[in-house]
Amino acid sequence: MPTPARGRPRTFDRDAALATATRLFWERGYHATALSDLTAAMGIRSASLYQAFGDKQSLFREAVATYSAVPGADFVTVALAEEPTARAAFARLLRDAAHFYSDPSHPPGCLVITAATNITPQDAAVEEYLRGLRRANLDTFRTRLAAAQHNGELPADTDTDALADYFAVVVQGMSQRARDGAERAALDAVATLAMASWPAG
Repeated sequence: MPTPARGRPRTFDRDAALATATRLFWERGYHATALSDLTAAMGIRSASLYQAFGDKQSLFREAVATYSAVPGADFVTVALAEEPTARAAFARLLRDAAHFYSDPSHPPGCLVITAATNITPQDAAVEEYLRGLRRANLDTFRTRLAAAQHNGELPADTDTDALADYFAVVVQGMSQRARDGAERAALDAVATLAMASWPAG
């Protein structure tokens, strides 16, 4: 026998509310986005937020997943998968980062990077979650560069871990510069300069 539904039926568009929360986290970061800010922007009461999404941290994790589906947000994955050489892949992902981070159709920069800028000790679980996402990107860089070295694309004496760290720092820095108001041309110039450091082989 079916179990009767509990509580009142949902009276709001969950997907639209999640999209609103995603944009708010993207604009302000995790800690600076209060529950009252979220409920006001989403047009719901706190009880409805908890019923639909759980707590703030659970909502944030869903927001990150939503962010990942924003057109262009997967530029790292796409560039590394589609380009035939490591050099072409990193050149493309830097160009695409410049484009995505400065796109005026959404908040500037990267949500994952922005959200970590104002984390407090009380948000340790969120901090570790975000660190894990950034670490996964770094590991992807390392894997591609190590393979490039193995295939002869990079000199045998290249420190591929340091090179991966370098590109991770550049990408994160481009995100922050976009939040500071840097336009695409300025970020493109950074991308070009960064690729000038590619090891000669």
